[in-house]
Amino acid sequence: MERHRGTTVRSRRPDRATRPRTPAVLVAALLAALALILTTGGCTSRNAGESGPGRTGASNTDPALGWGFTHTQYSADTGDDDAVRRARDLLSAQGLPQNQAIMGWGAGNPEPSPGTYDFSDLDRRVKYIRSTGATPVITLCCAPDWMKGGRAGASKTDWSVKALESAPLPTHYKDFAALAAKVAQRYPDVRHFIVWNELKGFYDDTAQRWNYEAYTQLYNQVYDALKKVDKDNLVGGPYLVMDSYGPQDQSYASRLKGPWGSVDQRVLDAFTYWNKHKKGADFAVVDGASFTRTNQMLPNAFGATDKLTAVTEWVRKQSGLPVWWAEYYVEPDKSGWSEQQRVATQAAGLMALARGGTGTAFYWSPEGQSGACPGCLWTPTQQDDGGKELPMYALIAKFAKAFPPGTDFTTVSIAADDVPNVRVLASGKDVLVVNTLDRSIDAKVDGKSFPMAAYEVRWLTR
Repeated sequence: MERHRGTTVRSRRPDRATRPRTPAVLVAALLAALALILTTGGCTSRNAGESGPGRTGASNTDPALGWGFTHTQYSADTGDDDAVRRARDLLSAQGLPQNQAIMGWGAGNPEPSPGTYDFSDLDRRVKYIRSTGATPVITLCCAPDWMKGGRAGASKTDWSVKALESAPLPTHYKDFAALAAKVAQRYPDVRHFIVWNELKGFYDDTAQRWNYEAYTQLYNQVYDALKKVDKDNLVGGPYLVMDSYGPQDQSYASRLKGPWGSVDQRVLDAFTYWNKHKKGADFAVVDGASFTRTNQMLPNAFGATDKLTAVTEWVRKQSGLPVWWAEYYVEPDKSGWSEQQRVATQAAGLMALARGGTGTAFYWSPEGQSGACPGCLWTPTQQDDGGKELPMYALIAKFAKAFPPGTDFTTVSIAADDVPNVRVLASGKDVLVVNTLDRSIDAKVDGKSFPMAAYEVRWLTR
């Protein structure tokens, strides 16, 4: 499931110098600790107050947030001070919605032992998101080790992918729901919560299918817990990977198909069960790639993006809910693509998502620590000259501004000989044109003639 993500799932926290404390602060801390012991019978915590640091202003309660990105292991909140500030200025200019997991992908273990909390990493990420004026979204994954059969204690946390991607044991669903509630209480301005990630740990190897019954039990308990904290909290799932196979593989073929292949019927079964048995949902969440499980791009890289439209339309029809793509991919690993080809194919993917009626989509945002970073949104903030805009961020930011959720799309004229070579999306004000060829062309779109370089992405104003 993680094959598309070019980063590891966890960054270990750098050592922090202990800040000196004044006597007043020490007295307040002792009183708070005493009150906590008296009220909870010994429950301990670190950075576990009722609300996290930073402002908690007006909350965005729109179930469709538009186009944004997910923070991963290395992101804009750490690194060189000037680079971090530069990235903050970039992100503040538009405030794209930003998603963060509670454990892994840059966040430490939030509850290493029962009743003992450490929200320091999550606080830092949420504070950074708030500082850019963006809408924060929290993905409720993954679970502390003691909830899934592992050992308790911060030093005992197993950060291997296998351990991190294990699901909570059924006996600890209630504990995970309580942790979700704790997170919601800590960040009262956060209104959007995604329950779990890609059904990690819920695949039944014996039955060769997803254990969607177990996931739905977990989801319903988390849903109830979040709504109890605040009825205005918005909750979504099931965050399924919409895997597809080529036409030569009929093992799990479904009716949701096209020239790009066929979506795995087992995934559709899982979604259908969750949709029928969920307590409620404010949006439906999926993820996936335009290419097949075996990295086939059918009939080609640009045509394969039509899968994103088809899946979005299917989920909307089945659920009647706004559709969120927690992750979406249009480029297989080790593609060898140039940045121009990468951006052009991403633009086609965004077009396909928008045509299907996507309400929210998060670009999985990698950031390296140094050097080149193909597909990144900004240069690495670990470098003193980092935090600068890259072409992929410019594309997503412009797309978000031009085509927000609910945009009325219009048709435009395209010269007959250009139809096979360009992809076009237009509203009453903006037109996005992509040259899908690795050579230059002379295009005529919406009554305007202009040359286009290989894989060029061109914006027109109407």
